[in-house]
Amino acid sequence: MNYVHFSPYFPPNYAQFSVALKEAGANVLGLGDSPFENLPQSLKSSLTEYYKVDDLHNYDQLVKALGHFTHKYGKLDGLDAHNEYWLETEARLRTDFNIRGIKTDQLAVIKKKSEMKQVFIAAGLNVAPGKVMHTLPEAIEFVKQYGYPLVAKPDSGVGAANTYKIESENDLRSFFDKKPEIDYIFETFIDGTIYSFDGLVDQEGNFLYYNAMRNEKGVMETVNDDTHIYIITLRNIPSDLEEAGKKVVDAFGLKARFFHFEFFRQADGKLIALEVNMRPPGGFTTDMWNFASNINIYKVWSEMVVNNRTDLVYQRLYHVCFVGRKNKYTYKHSVEEVLSAYGNYIAFHDKLDIALARAMGDYCFLVRAEDEEKVMEIQQFIHAFNS
Repeated sequence: MNYVHFSPYFPPNYAQFSVALKEAGANVLGLGDSPFENLPQSLKSSLTEYYKVDDLHNYDQLVKALGHFTHKYGKLDGLDAHNEYWLETEARLRTDFNIRGIKTDQLAVIKKKSEMKQVFIAAGLNVAPGKVMHTLPEAIEFVKQYGYPLVAKPDSGVGAANTYKIESENDLRSFFDKKPEIDYIFETFIDGTIYSFDGLVDQEGNFLYYNAMRNEKGVMETVNDDTHIYIITLRNIPSDLEEAGKKVVDAFGLKARFFHFEFFRQADGKLIALEVNMRPPGGFTTDMWNFASNINIYKVWSEMVVNNRTDLVYQRLYHVCFVGRKNKYTYKHSVEEVLSAYGNYIAFHDKLDIALARAMGDYCFLVRAEDEEKVMEIQQFIHAFNS
């Protein structure tokens, strides 16, 4: 099997996909814009060949790279970065080179929030009222029906970039005065806790692994307010969340793919479907799964892709919490003091890539414990400010 790992060095932990692909028997072909000598040794050792382009946004260069791989190694069987940012580029390349996976004609329903919403409705899930609007009068009519606040976000966008909370007509008029020339979807603001249902399905669409997370503060608020964040995996997944997540997998007909579905849990307990992402949740979530269940999800995915192995047996043994800190804040306890006090519960800690800093932080800890109360105790210790 010839598998192209696109941008295999970002985020840094995703180099483990290449390592696992090689161990599973694949011919791993790296494609990126970073010099080969800058790659970590584990990644270098896993690649049969690495093709460097000047710019990953230059499609002609990417076509030339895949043409080179095809001429030298034969048909390409897979291509992935596991990163939402590259979803459209990957789909275009898969379409042009007839590579298995999501193609261009499948993109709209998994990229446009307005189309996701229709799939949620068809699956019988609750959604926030909303639609794509292009003019101020349209938005004012929407407000007459639903009121403020609203959330305006790119209909096709990545993460919380260029997302706004609109709380008054002044905000609304200001938004349209500066609105970028792209489609925006407007939704009623949902006040609640964000939950996700995440995992991996095999080549037949059956679950290989799944987990869930709770995020007390949304990425939009974290980015816009430049605050820190924590996200925790759950040992016991609420039944309605599990049911809703499985309905979404069925509705989208996922196969051989990671997934990350987001929901709001309102104060009254009602679950509202928010959006889908056809990739791992990002950051260190794949490692959080590994620590939560004592597995190697990189190996699980690679064995499924290369050898169609689907024999994973697992339990959710621990809660694992991502706790991010930002350099702009002065924390009460240093990294060394955190490790001294709770070292047995810290599964991993390290600096974060600058590209992740705004949403995730400059430094992170992965906290692991069987008891959620212990995890929250450590999270509060890590996030404590100097008084």
